[in-house]
Amino acid sequence: MLVIFSMLSGIDVSYKTIERLYSDDEVIAAIHNLHVLILKGKGVKSSDATGDGTGYSLTVKKNYESHAQKLKDRAKENPDYRKDAKESKGHRKRLFAYSFAIMDLETRLYIALGSSMKSEREAYDRAMNLLRSIGVDMDSIRLDRYYSSPSYMDNLGNTKVFVIPKRNATLNGSQKWKDTMKEFVENTMKYLEQYHQRSNSESGFAADKKMLGWNIAQRRDDRIDSALFCTGVWHNLFNMGRS
Repeated sequence: MLVIFSMLSGIDVSYKTIERLYSDDEVIAAIHNLHVLILKGKGVKSSDATGDGTGYSLTVKKNYESHAQKLKDRAKENPDYRKDAKESKGHRKRLFAYSFAIMDLETRLYIALGSSMKSEREAYDRAMNLLRSIGVDMDSIRLDRYYSSPSYMDNLGNTKVFVIPKRNATLNGSQKWKDTMKEFVENTMKYLEQYHQRSNSESGFAADKKMLGWNIAQRRDDRIDSALFCTGVWHNLFNMGRS
């Protein structure tokens, strides 16, 4: 594609030139501004949202979904496996980059994105920080069971949160947490109807990976972050035509 571009434009562009763009501050600012302009163009000022995380492989030899499933299966067979894996984590080569996306249910656009080389939690925090900086309010959000705790819920302020409580969940915590657990018990079906809209996040990730691939070619952390953010912006560009 670079050869074709050079032939048509008369501009000689090398692969390294493209690579350097991933860590160019002006390019990153332009992509960020494009993200904000897309949301403004679609009139997204407040949102009923869903959020989820996924992983992108840093090598063509590993697929995130299959690798994650293998780890879960091993943990079921051997309860100590997860603990042993954490202890040896620092000695293993990084295989995946984590990405967290918050999707507006009405437009199917990502209103915020975050990425991390360490954990999905860090990617989640970065997505929330971006959301606060662009001024889009969340009326409600649907999150994975991992985020089913009073601390996560309280940090979301007035946003209504739909989560499935963990097995060891208690009523200890804020009034917001207590009210959420009460609604889950007393209005279970309506609550689950709202919660299961989280499947839109999984569908979004599946479409992104089918369209743009499930691995990241960059190796530097800053360039990986830029590549993952670009994936989210491409998602929004392809979904701008939705009503």
